[in-house]
Amino acid sequence: MAETIIKVNLKESPYDNDMIHNRWHPDIPMASMVKPGDDFIIECVDWTGGQIQNDDSADDVRDVDLSQVHFLSGPVGVEGAEPGDLLVVDILDIGTFDDSQWGFNGFFSKQNGGGFLTEHFPQAQKSIWDFKGMFTSSRHIPGVEFAGLIHPGLIGCLPSKDMLEEWNTREKALYDTEPDRTPELATLPYAETAHMGRMTGEARDVAAAEGARTVPPREHGGNCDIKDLSRGSKVYFPVYVKGAGLSVGDLHFSQGDGEITFCGAIEMAGWIHMRVSLVKEGMEKYGIKNPIFKPSPITPKYDDYLIFEGISVDEGGKQHYLDVHIAYRQACLNAIKYLTKFGYSDAQAYAILGCAPVQGHISGVVDIPNACATLWLPTDIFEFDVQPNADGPEIHLDGSVDIPLSADK
Repeated sequence: MAETIIKVNLKESPYDNDMIHNRWHPDIPMASMVKPGDDFIIECVDWTGGQIQNDDSADDVRDVDLSQVHFLSGPVGVEGAEPGDLLVVDILDIGTFDDSQWGFNGFFSKQNGGGFLTEHFPQAQKSIWDFKGMFTSSRHIPGVEFAGLIHPGLIGCLPSKDMLEEWNTREKALYDTEPDRTPELATLPYAETAHMGRMTGEARDVAAAEGARTVPPREHGGNCDIKDLSRGSKVYFPVYVKGAGLSVGDLHFSQGDGEITFCGAIEMAGWIHMRVSLVKEGMEKYGIKNPIFKPSPITPKYDDYLIFEGISVDEGGKQHYLDVHIAYRQACLNAIKYLTKFGYSDAQAYAILGCAPVQGHISGVVDIPNACATLWLPTDIFEFDVQPNADGPEIHLDGSVDIPLSADK
């Protein structure tokens, strides 16, 4: 059996575990060392470090401390890895803990995190999802069940000092264009809640003050939220520091393309079984700047979809030029409106799109002025027929069950 090289205790604070960190910095010490060809298991807390509870209140989502996230297990050093190499990571398996068979989805308050559709959903809301083997359902969203495709939302290697400085410089420049915006344009370094693994003393304090936040994806990988990065996937990560420094966390039981609810997918604690190898000088050999990957050969099989289109015209009727972000938002809003005709609330429909294995596609980016994005909704996840017909939709929900909404503060 593979060795578990990083263990977590869900009853303890992640700050008490020196094999966990929540910032990116090249000086974070390796939590464990492995050799090329080794396979090993890493355990992970959920991305918030246990801030969200399995209950029927969304106040914890409203009040979550987002300066703490994400809590990552690692870094794992790989012997012989040098800057310019490619670290090859095979995801052999990934799963839930026996004593933690649940996950959560939520919408952050506009005042604390926001999200893709924050203007439509400004208050925090939460749904709890129970796991039954490979399937999941929610007491807050009746009439839907689907197979999960568990994957790490966040995985990547440590940045070099130069890369860290580049990240902080360009993100600060963006932030400064609208510093009072809510939510902010970028999350900047914040030492107060930084967890720097095994770093101590003055070196730790310096690194905490400049360590990059884990919120966005970047050149090294990071928070890419790619739902097809599951068991059987192979990822090629650029190496920027000696030893590579592989870290992983933010495990999801299931997710729709785009993770549009932001506190999105179905967040969970769990474990991941990986194997590593190296392609020496692979970045130059293959012209790689960002990671590339081969998807999982094991995916939920859904063959029938309703496909919703969106174009680059926003909710107010303003025309945008080939704006895929606007187009995908419109596709999502169109799908949400459609699902309300079967008795779901707007919030329930939104949660379905964030959690279920929906597909997002950029369908056209050349026909000026409108880009076309599409959202593919699998129909087999519903316990009733959601396809259009001459008789009109049958309402299958009575509205007595909804997603918990946080109280205003």
